[in-house]
Amino acid sequence: MGYLKQIKIHTGGQTGILYVTDDESTAKRLRDSGEAVLIYFHDGNRNMDFSGFLFGVEEPENLDEDYAEKVYRRLKGIPWDILETKRCRIRETVPEDVDAFYEIYSDPAITEFMEDLYPEKEQEKAYIREYIEKIYTYYEFGVWTIVEKNTGDVIGRAGFSYRAGYDEPELGFIIGVPWQRKGYAEEVCRAILDYGWNNLCFDRVQVLVETENEPSLRLCDKLGFHGADELTMDDKRYFRLILEK
Repeated sequence: MGYLKQIKIHTGGQTGILYVTDDESTAKRLRDSGEAVLIYFHDGNRNMDFSGFLFGVEEPENLDEDYAEKVYRRLKGIPWDILETKRCRIRETVPEDVDAFYEIYSDPAITEFMEDLYPEKEQEKAYIREYIEKIYTYYEFGVWTIVEKNTGDVIGRAGFSYRAGYDEPELGFIIGVPWQRKGYAEEVCRAILDYGWNNLCFDRVQVLVETENEPSLRLCDKLGFHGADELTMDDKRYFRLILEK
């Protein structure tokens, strides 16, 4: 038995354990029993096979509490809480959000300027699972879920992504029709932009908005975006707008 440490994690009103170990067999035994495992890397275990483990650390005694909680959440399938505004909570998306998404996207006003969901809910859930694994896990940001604090209702989505061919991260947002014209989009987008500047160290952010999408263009103007260029994609015209820190 090599190094083994247990770290208590408090999340969502519950307590869990994150195990830190430098031993291959111990790590696999704990993982196979459903535990959250963080690998301690050092010169003495470089020849061990930890290829099936997502997270590692070289100085376990100096492990940051926030990082430990995020590792535990990721390994246990608990979404990260990103930020809060006065009326909303922004967190990572989970497959359980899919029913609410289909309700939101069922309104034709949403899909007029927005790509629709998959035809089947199970396809969308599979996409979200893959998104968690490949986007959230490795980039630590993406498009997130917006939850109204008072009701706990999922009211939309917003966040950052990268578009092929562009260097700037792109802000995207959608608010369900029942919650539109109440200032939610501006409230959430301002907070997410601040998160981009302060937590993700972005210097510039872009948006691509269809030229006929007047509500989104008005919001982007309020947020301070300015015109960069106009382009055509899939026979649709877009304004590409830029905001600098």
